[in-house]
Amino acid sequence: MASWAEQLQRELAGRGLAVASIPGKGRGLVASRTFFPGEVIISQEPYASTPNKILVGSSCDHCFASSNLKKCSICRVTWYCSSDCQKEEWKLHQLECRAMAVLTEDRKKMLTPTIRLMVRLVLKRKLQIEKAIPSSGIDNYYLVDALESHISEVDENQLVLYAQMANLVKLVLPSLELDLKEIAHTFSKFACNAHTICDPELRPLGTGLYPVISIINHSCVPNAVLIFDGRTAYVRALQPIGKDEEVSISYIETAAVTKKRQNDLKQYFFTCTCPRCVKVSEEDALLESYRCKNQACDGFLLPEPGEKAYTCQKCSISRYEEEVKKMTREILLLSDKASSFLSSGNTTEAGSIYKIIEQQEQNLYHAFSITLLHTCETLLKIYMELQDWQTALTYCRLTIPVYERVYPPFHPMIGLQFYTCGKLEWLLECTEDALKSLTRAADILGITHGTKSPFMKELFGKLEEARAEVSLKLSTSRGHDELFS
Repeated sequence: MASWAEQLQRELAGRGLAVASIPGKGRGLVASRTFFPGEVIISQEPYASTPNKILVGSSCDHCFASSNLKKCSICRVTWYCSSDCQKEEWKLHQLECRAMAVLTEDRKKMLTPTIRLMVRLVLKRKLQIEKAIPSSGIDNYYLVDALESHISEVDENQLVLYAQMANLVKLVLPSLELDLKEIAHTFSKFACNAHTICDPELRPLGTGLYPVISIINHSCVPNAVLIFDGRTAYVRALQPIGKDEEVSISYIETAAVTKKRQNDLKQYFFTCTCPRCVKVSEEDALLESYRCKNQACDGFLLPEPGEKAYTCQKCSISRYEEEVKKMTREILLLSDKASSFLSSGNTTEAGSIYKIIEQQEQNLYHAFSITLLHTCETLLKIYMELQDWQTALTYCRLTIPVYERVYPPFHPMIGLQFYTCGKLEWLLECTEDALKSLTRAADILGITHGTKSPFMKELFGKLEEARAEVSLKLSTSRGHDELFS
């Protein structure tokens, strides 16, 4: 009988892929044929998954849908959107349900998403061993077992926490003989291998373990993207990927300077050596840079070695460090004030203060700075919430040139921002602008999200509506011109 590793290679070979040893990275996924932009490289259901919010019923346990939810009447923990989803989960949930039904309310509160993910993983393993549910070359516990845990690099406090979490799993599943040390190791695997399941607009819904997709290595300039439809994970090519080329995705938010990206990657226990990380780039200086004091100049400032000043790389005008520090302190004080208004629900007041922050940041930071971008993103969210569509559109339009600079051309964030822009323009009856924005959104998201999901069908519907409206306006205008010519 073939080993699990041979089974995996055989299943992947049928998809034009192979697991290979990558120098300096360990295992990786390599193309054994050419993949074209938008093509699905691999899709996978999770070995185990759980919604982020368990007791409040924010999404279906099986498909992660958020409507028509009903609570399981026995355990009072799990939610389903339909009897079909309940049936799909039943073999696994039957065991989980029995275990959770006898827990006290206080014990149920201990069921964090991570604990629940482990409970479901342990139960699925048991069911596969007993052949109560099928396993396959890309869906078996051996793949989980083969994931890197980095346990030797985990600090003492974290090890203690993993041991405590393993004991909680034992409390939930007292009838099973569990290897607590193995469970603690698996918790360490979750930390660097589990994926955040997001909706099509990249809002987090839950967590899943996708052992084959976990083989794919990270790059800050990836050639593929991971997107979810429900809880099914799809890895799509962002550019042509040739035979023998490694497939890469990004594990982190890449709109950041190298130092921040490297810091975010520490939880995965490796140092990225992608082209963007190894070269000292002007991009980093730009993303975190201060602007030139001369308002007419679009240069950015670089620190002056040995001097307490920053000098413009374009026109050589300097700005003293003390002035920069003073402006930064003022912005920080205003940010604290705005955040407290936002957290207390006073959105209007928060919006007013963030506008002042934006003005001050425009005097200090370069137009492409990440700091200024985050302020515009916050203002966009605030004015969307306040339903001030015109102001929201202003901020949405301000973010797009920065997105286009900090992300690769086919990045879901650019596509989603064009989609938001198009919806706002449509609402404000700027039909021709809406058509342009929705067309750009469809071009990008068609590559990253595919074309068949309900989300994409909705986008294509809006695009057709905008096309028809523009076409009608043009023919009406022509008819009007002919009438008076």
